[in-house]
Amino acid sequence: MRREKSFHESIRNCERAFTRADLVVLILAVSVLLVLQMPSLANTRRNGNASVCVAHLQQLSRAWRLYADDNSDRLVGNLDGGGVSTLSNSNKTWVLGWMDFSGGIPAGADTDTRYLAVYSPLAPYANRSAEIFKCPEDQSLSLGNRGAQRVRSVSMNGYLGERASPFTPGYRQFKKITEMATPGPARTWIFLDEREESINDGFFVVDMSGYPNNPNALRIVDFPAAYHASGAGVSFADGHAQIKTWLDPRTAPVLRPGQPLPLGGASPNNLDVLWLQERSTSRIN
Repeated sequence: MRREKSFHESIRNCERAFTRADLVVLILAVSVLLVLQMPSLANTRRNGNASVCVAHLQQLSRAWRLYADDNSDRLVGNLDGGGVSTLSNSNKTWVLGWMDFSGGIPAGADTDTRYLAVYSPLAPYANRSAEIFKCPEDQSLSLGNRGAQRVRSVSMNGYLGERASPFTPGYRQFKKITEMATPGPARTWIFLDEREESINDGFFVVDMSGYPNNPNALRIVDFPAAYHASGAGVSFADGHAQIKTWLDPRTAPVLRPGQPLPLGGASPNNLDVLWLQERSTSRIN
């Protein structure tokens, strides 16, 4: 004979069923909320990294200034090309190492923090910190799509530091802070984050050709990064730093990890190139 469930058994079964159903609903609700919050959380992370990027550039610029103060106003060196591949040149340039997607030159320059925290003349003025040489949004790897994370994303204005002649003839090569009257410290950029497919030495080229009256002659030689909503961290000689948002899509082409960009291409009427030209150097009268 079938036994009827007691009243208390029925109540317990109902409680168990309700609890399971409630748990399922709760899990679904939390999942939906997480999905809805993901863009906001991602934006929060990116904004936090932008603040860290700016702070890194300010620390690096402070080290740059302290170096000049200790060296009779003379700016730290800024070698380009093969000059950065020789350890014996460590006292001649702010950073050693040619970055590429095969480990760098000398070997390990892409991933070895000693090139930043030991060999750089700025290192003693920056607590030998290697992390300030890199934007946290730069996730580039030493072998393109694999390998270890690269250690540097920052380059220096190519019109700063000892050099036989400027990249563009007829423009100033600043060798001392006191020479930077025009554009002036607040309008002369020092460091910026360079694109992972563009960066090699620490010498960022701004071609002054076409400035200011022939915008059809503008070119992009080196590409700034676009890690922060199509913008890059930039620091200035007065010590301030900011995120500069680029306006022209040619300045921030689609990212192709491990595939170096063609450098030096024509970019007529590019307002971003003009912005950099205005803040890099000045014409010799």
